[in-house]
Amino acid sequence: MRRRFGERIRKLTASMFLVTRALAEGVRIFAISIVISIVLGTGEIASIALIVLLTLFYTFEGGMTAVIWTDVVQMGLYLFGAVVSFFVILGQIPGGWAHVAAVAGAAHKFAIFDFRFSPTMAFFSRPYTFWAGLAGGCFLTTATHGTDQLMVQRLLSARNERQSRAALISSWVVIFFQFTLFLLIGLLLYVHYGDMGMPAPQQIDRIYPDFIWNHLPAGVAGLVVAAILAAAMANMSAALNSLASTTVVDFFRSRGTSDARLLRIARLATVAWGFVLLAMAIAARHSRSVLEAGLTIASIPSGMLLGVFLLGVLTKKPREGAAIAGVAAGLVAILYVRFRTPIAFTWYVLIGTTVTFGVALMASWFEGDAKE
Repeated sequence: MRRRFGERIRKLTASMFLVTRALAEGVRIFAISIVISIVLGTGEIASIALIVLLTLFYTFEGGMTAVIWTDVVQMGLYLFGAVVSFFVILGQIPGGWAHVAAVAGAAHKFAIFDFRFSPTMAFFSRPYTFWAGLAGGCFLTTATHGTDQLMVQRLLSARNERQSRAALISSWVVIFFQFTLFLLIGLLLYVHYGDMGMPAPQQIDRIYPDFIWNHLPAGVAGLVVAAILAAAMANMSAALNSLASTTVVDFFRSRGTSDARLLRIARLATVAWGFVLLAMAIAARHSRSVLEAGLTIASIPSGMLLGVFLLGVLTKKPREGAAIAGVAAGLVAILYVRFRTPIAFTWYVLIGTTVTFGVALMASWFEGDAKE
């Protein structure tokens, strides 16, 4: 961004990332505090503080090396625990998978695609349609995997560009597997709760951890809870590291600054962002759905980031003034869509990217020729 547009755009996009990541990560931390509060019987705030402090400790001490290696171990534990919970829950349902398929099929739970299309506000207000997934999901993934320091820092940790590409491309296999697995676990819980006549928890996000802790065998419950905590800590440690590195590189690093001084600043920034995430998580306690809240927050600025990145990669004429105009227009547009229309969050990145890129391109027509 600095090479293509200048220092102001670099700091603007860096600031957008910092704000976005802090808000979205706060929602994720609140989600994991639900599990801790069930297991330990602590309040939500105490649970949030516990998970933040534990993750902050090893991120502060180990940096990116600790993040990468703990991610590897925690991801393996997370997937193993999910597989174990799937088979244990299935074993508790009389009739097994045949009964699950019959009940879930009658309730249309296997309907994967919704191809209904009409250029109406009612259509754009439905978040989970084939078209929203195709367009919105494509743009959101491009933004998160192409402009987000959380992902970029991992790609830069590979030995070479070939390994980075291999990791990026192969990650979809793991993502597809884990999404399918948890959707199937959701089906099992739907059937089990219905068969037993059990009331769902008042807070819908508590269903899975509440069932694990109260209805699975002790050893299995501990394993699955550990897996969930591992996944959350892996994501949070990566977020802390990316927030700290972005803060140092984009706002504190200058020519002549020693590596020792930058390391001290990075560690202080890690601690500071840890307390920011603590505050964000406490504020997120009133979210209706932690999944949708996190995705909505991430989607609001992602369109502007992707729009200005595409502007820098795909065009040559637009300069700093046009890029700033595009970002400002994208922000106004997406805030209007969020608060004044019923349009679903799955369309936010597409809208933000289109407005940012389009306005910046038009604004470039009024810029003078670049000085050689």
